[in-house]
Amino acid sequence: MHTPTPTDSLAWVTGASSGIGEHVALALAAEGWTVLASARGAAALATLAARTAGPGRIIPAPLDVTDAAGVKAVLAAHGPVALAVLNAGTYRPDAARDLDPAQFGRTMDVNLMGVVNSLAAILPGMIGRRQGHVVIVSSVAGYRGLPRSLAYGASKAALINLAESLKLDVERHGIKTQLVCPGFIKTPLTDRNDFPMPFLMPVERAAARLVAGLKGNGFQITFPRRFTWPLLLLRRFPDALYFMLACRIMPK
Repeated sequence: MHTPTPTDSLAWVTGASSGIGEHVALALAAEGWTVLASARGAAALATLAARTAGPGRIIPAPLDVTDAAGVKAVLAAHGPVALAVLNAGTYRPDAARDLDPAQFGRTMDVNLMGVVNSLAAILPGMIGRRQGHVVIVSSVAGYRGLPRSLAYGASKAALINLAESLKLDVERHGIKTQLVCPGFIKTPLTDRNDFPMPFLMPVERAAARLVAGLKGNGFQITFPRRFTWPLLLLRRFPDALYFMLACRIMPK
């Protein structure tokens, strides 16, 4: 299956105003891609575009991924996308005692429906051209239930299933699908956490690992491996054993 290169067309990165998305956009531009960088903050995207170094460039494309019509309009204005890194997301710690349906819905709208809206805008063109590369950024929080992660974990688990289903559906059309499941990465989202984060990875290194993984043929890209691989193993544990271990070692 063909892996798109900078000569094919645009790369599109959502959630590009900060965190992993920001550094992935810069890394792709450094490799020669013309990168369509999207987020809600127009000023942050303009600053990002000015930081571009290398043969490629960054085109600021402000949008809200929860606005399906707006996403389609922006994509239609900029031409076909060869590589899409669907990274936009939000996180707010929650727990059963303060469960807020409105906040839960907001997390699902951004993390899950934002990806769905983005896919709806790019897949018809990719299928028609029989070429494309879709990258869905989830999280190890989607592997199994975690404390204080009701909405976020549910949204990321849904993205894992979505990516698996998408791969089965579009591979026959020549479209490459990959899933990214990071552990703890130093970003504005994890800055909200008030509990220990094992093997916290600098965002620049995380972005480099993600971009390197795009060139491979593996379905899942995960890092840092010394943290994420044990969690992958926990995903296969019997429920009783998992809950016993989780209650002992995870923050309350």
